[in-house]
Amino acid sequence: MPQLAQASYDDRATFSAEVSKDIVPKIITANGVDAATLRTEVTPGGYLLKTNASLQTEGDLDDAEADRLAGSLGYVFRQYRVLTSRLNDMTGKTGFVVVRFPQGSLNATVAQRFFEAADATKKGLGGGYAVFGDEQIFLNATNSEGKPYSGLDDASFQDGLRRAAVSFGSPKPMVSSLGNATARFIGNDWQRSTRGEGYQTLLGGSDGELVRKLDEISRCYAFLLAKTADSKGWAKDE
Repeated sequence: MPQLAQASYDDRATFSAEVSKDIVPKIITANGVDAATLRTEVTPGGYLLKTNASLQTEGDLDDAEADRLAGSLGYVFRQYRVLTSRLNDMTGKTGFVVVRFPQGSLNATVAQRFFEAADATKKGLGGGYAVFGDEQIFLNATNSEGKPYSGLDDASFQDGLRRAAVSFGSPKPMVSSLGNATARFIGNDWQRSTRGEGYQTLLGGSDGELVRKLDEISRCYAFLLAKTADSKGWAKDE
C-alpha cells in the first residue's frame, strides 16, 4: 500500500475502530475468553518518536492467557511485536511512569508533543508509549538480555519523565504513578518467519485449532483492510 504512509491519523483511527469492533472480539473469542470481559480502546500509541492509532486491550488475564491473546493479535494483524504489561506487579523488573493529563485533554497531538518533549529532555525517552484514557504510559522495556531499549536505567528513565512533565506547557500533566511493572514483548520476525511461526509456536502449532481459527479471522481482516485501502486510495501506485 504505497500511499498508506500519507494516511492521516484520523483515517487510521477510523480503520482501527472498525477493527476493534469487527475483528478483535473474534480473536478474543477464539482464545476461549468472553470478549465482554475485556476492554479495547483505540488510542494514540508511540514508537520511535512517531504517534499512530493503536489498539490497547485491558482485562483480568493470567500470564499464559495474556501472552496467548497477544500472540493471536500479532498473528492476525501481522505485528512484529505486541507488548503485554501488568502495572500493579510490584515484583516486576520493568520501570514505568504514568503521566496524567487533565480530563479530556490527551489526544494524539498532545501525546506526540509530550513524546517529543520527553525525548528532548533525555535521549532514550522517545522509544514508545501507550495511552489509556487521560494517562500516557511509558515502560522502560528490556530486550531478551534484560537491557533497556532506552539505554537508561530505571531511575534515569523516571527522572527524565518527571522533569519533562514539570517543564511541559498546556495542558499541564503530572506524574501520577511510577515504579516497577511486568512487561514483555511477544513477537515474530515476518521477514524471516513469513508464516508467523514465532506466533504459531506459542499458539499450539500451525495445525492447531487456535491457529486454524485465527487463519479464518485473518481472511476477514484482509478483506476489511483491502476494502478500506481501496476506498482511501492507500493502494494506489501514484
